[in-house]
Amino acid sequence: MNAKEKQLGVARRAHRTRSCIRGTSKRPRLSVHRTLKHIYAQVIDDQKGVTLISASDKDVKNAGKPLEVSKAVGLVLAERALSAKISAVVFDRGSYRYHGRVASLAEGAREGGMKF
Repeated sequence: MNAKEKQLGVARRAHRTRSCIRGTSKRPRLSVHRTLKHIYAQVIDDQKGVTLISASDKDVKNAGKPLEVSKAVGLVLAERALSAKISAVVFDRGSYRYHGRVASLAEGAREGGMKF
């Protein structure tokens, strides 16, 4: 499998996941993006096409193991969402498995008070 075929597989997987998930103004979408070094999360209103809240590991001061940093990002995101009066979201993992850093971010957001 060459790089182009692999990238098409990832795009198909992301499209398949997002085809069922839509964020509304009452219940926006929590989208996760992960790279080898960083992790990002956004709360998006798909009806308006607007990012309401965002958080990343660059916002977190403590440097630790990747799972700890991801959980801290989830807590920061939940804190910002609750201050913006957003408590319920639809979780969008994109093309990533619900495992490791993605699951840790979701766990941190739940501990912070968000509901999926």
